[in-house]
Amino acid sequence: MSYGFIIDNRKCIGCHACTVACKSEHNVPVGVNRTWVKYIEKGVYPDTRRVFAVTRCNHCADAPCVTICPVTSLFIRQDGIVDFHPERCIGCKSCMQACPYDALYIDPESHTSAKCNYCAHRIDRGLEPACVIVCPVHAIVSGDMDDPGSEIARLLSRAQVTTRKPEKHTRPKLFYIEGDEAALSPEAAPPQASYFGSHQATGVGHYARYAAERAALADYATMTRILAMGAQESAGDGAAREAPLERVPVRRSYDAPAKGVLWDWEVTGYLWSKSIAAGVLFLPLLLNLLGLLELPARVAKGLAWTSLVFLALTGALLVKDLDRPERFLYVLLRPQWRSWLVRGAYCIAAFGALALAWALHLHFGAGDVPLLKALLVALGLLTAVYTAFLLAQAKGRDFWQSPLLPVNMVVQSAVAGSAVLLLLGIVADQTAVRAVADAGLRTALALHLLLLAAEFTLPHVTQDTARAAALITRGPLRVPFWSAVLLGNLLPLALLAGRNPLFELPALVLALTFALVLEHCWVRAPQLIALR
Repeated sequence: MSYGFIIDNRKCIGCHACTVACKSEHNVPVGVNRTWVKYIEKGVYPDTRRVFAVTRCNHCADAPCVTICPVTSLFIRQDGIVDFHPERCIGCKSCMQACPYDALYIDPESHTSAKCNYCAHRIDRGLEPACVIVCPVHAIVSGDMDDPGSEIARLLSRAQVTTRKPEKHTRPKLFYIEGDEAALSPEAAPPQASYFGSHQATGVGHYARYAAERAALADYATMTRILAMGAQESAGDGAAREAPLERVPVRRSYDAPAKGVLWDWEVTGYLWSKSIAAGVLFLPLLLNLLGLLELPARVAKGLAWTSLVFLALTGALLVKDLDRPERFLYVLLRPQWRSWLVRGAYCIAAFGALALAWALHLHFGAGDVPLLKALLVALGLLTAVYTAFLLAQAKGRDFWQSPLLPVNMVVQSAVAGSAVLLLLGIVADQTAVRAVADAGLRTALALHLLLLAAEFTLPHVTQDTARAAALITRGPLRVPFWSAVLLGNLLPLALLAGRNPLFELPALVLALTFALVLEHCWVRAPQLIALR
């Protein structure tokens, strides 16, 4: 069995009966929707027309939300319906980042993720979904696509249908007959803040704090030119350089409110603190194992306890970001092993346990244990890099799919490790340690600049990646980004180039501080790109 939907745009009149029926059936709170209708107006008066797009979960056969969910809150039933267990959800919002169709939301009452579940409770009783029953023109068709006698199977066999974002390879099961590309592609008619339903005056639940943030709500009225420049100049493949989808003016005239930035300062801080926690151990210990650095006991203890402090901060920020923080242990106790959030949590836990063991080992003055150091190097590297694989599972955000991201995270962690090692060398008055740390910091900063140059000068494969890059370099994030490049990379390099000990402390402080600013740009920019 494989249940799916067909939206017949030859019949749809945009009456919102499906939206109302869905809200009534599932008691969906005001301000969020499981299904909604987007209006697109095309042309110039008097030659105009309006097209509709009924939007909801696509019940993908290869659903990225299910893969990334750390606690099996989302799952695929045997009949192909993507359903969810709200009682398991921890509110991490990973599923919302993974969905290319922006179909999920955080319920403002339960603070857990929710979406269209195909009215699974009705299906189990032999009934059709509420939206299908209520549609006055039978524009929504549901059923088992594997049953050749079903209406949906017959329609699929004889009608030409389209899906949204087939390039994501999620194998969506929401099909459109005569679906207009202007309504199905968010870049054809970008969201603005000038139409009914474009934003909420106060916001509800999780979105309340974003109601006043027009940038966070993706106010594309001020960004359209920048986004267009990014798509035209930065896109590398032929598909991304195609002419606009429509030759006539198109605009979005009605839509559900935007959800804002889902991962905000907590995730930015977590990436920064995790980078420091991993870097201050894996890099010095690796250099020590290679015979390139002697670690005096005082410096080694400082590295161990610095790592533990920032690792504790990392955990606190992770919990703070959850909408159900009291359930944070579900990640460890009810793991879904395909999620890199689970793998990362276990990696951090193992790294923290070994770091504590090493700190206690140093405290009691025991002998050298090369195996423990080697394990800390391996787990430190994995702790530094695993978030790149987690972000890669967030298929809705193209900018995070960069193949350079794992290398970039290791290098950023090396910058942090070198900076802290240099600081401890200054405090402990260890000339040899300072010399190695100085060279390591200069090397890591130079590599980081090369990676930034590659990220923003090489062609981008998709339009969304190019748009995110344009928002960083020329859009609302350009000031923090260029500040991070100039003050967090170039200036520290210049200060360290003279080998003047007086400049070492300012250089490392700048490098660590603006690493946080750069993380802010990386986390925020892709979330300003509309997914629907």
